[in-house]
Amino acid sequence: MTSDRLAGLPEVSAKRAARLVASFADAEPVYGVVALLVPAGVPARVAAATVAALGDGAPARLRADPWRLLEGAEVRPAQADALAAAVLAAPTREDTRRGAALAVHALLRAARDGHTALPVRALESVLAGLYVPDPASAIEAGLADGRLARFDRDGLVALPRYAAAEEAVAAGLARLGASAEPLCEPAEVAGLLGGAPGGILGGALEGLDDAQADAVRTVAAFGVCVLTGGPGTGKSRTVSAVVALARARGRRIALAAPTSRAAQRLEELAGEPAVTLHRLLGAQGRTGEFTRGASWPLDADVVVVDETSMLDVELAAALLEACDDGTHLLFVGDPAQLPSIGAGRVLGDVLDSATVPVVELRTLHRQAEGGAIARLAGSVRAGVLPAVDAPDREVVIVPTSDSGSAARRTVQLVTDSIPRALAIPTGDVQVVTPVHRGPAGTVALNAALKAVLNPGLNPGSGRLGGFDPGDRVVSIANHLDEGFANGEVGVVASVTERDLVVDFAAGPVTVAARNVNDLRHGWAITVHRAQGSEWPAVVAVFPPEAGGLLSRPLTYTALTRAQRHLSVVHAAGPALARAVREVNARPRRTRLRGLLTDPAQG
Repeated sequence: MTSDRLAGLPEVSAKRAARLVASFADAEPVYGVVALLVPAGVPARVAAATVAALGDGAPARLRADPWRLLEGAEVRPAQADALAAAVLAAPTREDTRRGAALAVHALLRAARDGHTALPVRALESVLAGLYVPDPASAIEAGLADGRLARFDRDGLVALPRYAAAEEAVAAGLARLGASAEPLCEPAEVAGLLGGAPGGILGGALEGLDDAQADAVRTVAAFGVCVLTGGPGTGKSRTVSAVVALARARGRRIALAAPTSRAAQRLEELAGEPAVTLHRLLGAQGRTGEFTRGASWPLDADVVVVDETSMLDVELAAALLEACDDGTHLLFVGDPAQLPSIGAGRVLGDVLDSATVPVVELRTLHRQAEGGAIARLAGSVRAGVLPAVDAPDREVVIVPTSDSGSAARRTVQLVTDSIPRALAIPTGDVQVVTPVHRGPAGTVALNAALKAVLNPGLNPGSGRLGGFDPGDRVVSIANHLDEGFANGEVGVVASVTERDLVVDFAAGPVTVAARNVNDLRHGWAITVHRAQGSEWPAVVAVFPPEAGGLLSRPLTYTALTRAQRHLSVVHAAGPALARAVREVNARPRRTRLRGLLTDPAQG
């Protein structure tokens, strides 16, 4: 069908006809993959992810090597074996194509747990469990065709994308550290901080403590540095001083954070515009590509990135590649929080490497507006779950016996107790929980909260995708071209049969019907999705079924989402204190620390 023939149909303009033909051409590879999958009994829904992984030539690649299906998202080995049985004459487990594809699959699954590489022996063990007769030959086949990379010095195997990203981060940090000139002379910084005559701001920012002042001096002197500390220790005050220094020296500054809420908070506290990292780098739709990079670097002399515990290695690589020689880069973050959802442990590896200057803020300044929350968070950060003494009810512990009771108390707190007793509106209260399933998981809690707070015209159904105007929603995928990202929380403003308008932190966004499946109700969200955001009041729920997920970073992250009030609905029994005491961050296998300490490894 050509655009000319389409334009001959009633009510089809030439412009619309050209658009339809172009859309069909764009979708043709997906249709080609679907034609292979369906006869093999593989769900057609994986076709789009397969094309995203393999490119427009995906149909031909799958006919030549059906196990490459495993390079797409959420595909099981049995499904790839089924496709191989349908496409090939006599597929066998001994086929090295199968072994190589399963090696890639194993590393992709490891990346979901944060690893950027695996030891060779560990990968061979995984392959043996997937019925690969000769794991060593399978790995060699993946190395030969470039889908795997091996680092014999430390006995690791990695996917090239993560190997390249870690090498780019290490090289970028070294480049900025070597190329940056001081923002000003030490005496001028002293004038700024102490109010000495002739200081660049006349002492307007005097009053910083020694560690905060040291952080400002460090940013002025070095190309890369890290500022860490728990809640209430003055990280925001310090960033404001850094911004003032940069502005006083006539330097261009960029402020960014991984999420819209974190960027909005950074903007409010620093008094300068701040954006998400994806927006700063010019992210293009769902492709993950960025317009900013080495060929078009950022227009900034000083770049400040908040919430860097959330920074995965590929986003960090993109950021560093977009920083021109001479840029000063300040990472601000709290390593006690959960690590990034994506692969890598950038902040942890940078801190462990001891290759860049680090300033840790420890003095608790925030008493009046955050004392009890900050003190509780500080204890958890140190591995202790203390008894809470907060007569002002800034922190309230609500012990319950089981998940059902926890769910009922949570709904009561959100819909009645907190608004009535503390005058914090329900719209400013966020529930966080470690789990999706169970009576105190996100699914059940959202259903219960919607039934009370916003049942809609047709309770239980919603007008489009189960959503009504007034519903709180959270995104579970990136739609950067439409203006919202994974983990962002907003409120539905209006609904039609074709789309929703959602008020996110960065402003209203029209969500087309085809993307509504990437929204969930958001009165209750997981702790991981809450990372990078804060709310005036938070109800942190710890049900018994969360036991295996509980850890010190998860608990700490949940508690530190609250600004003014925190209710802890505690049904996990002794498991919570034990997790805070004994279970630190799950170890991640990465190469970045070694690359930073010994660049020759790259």
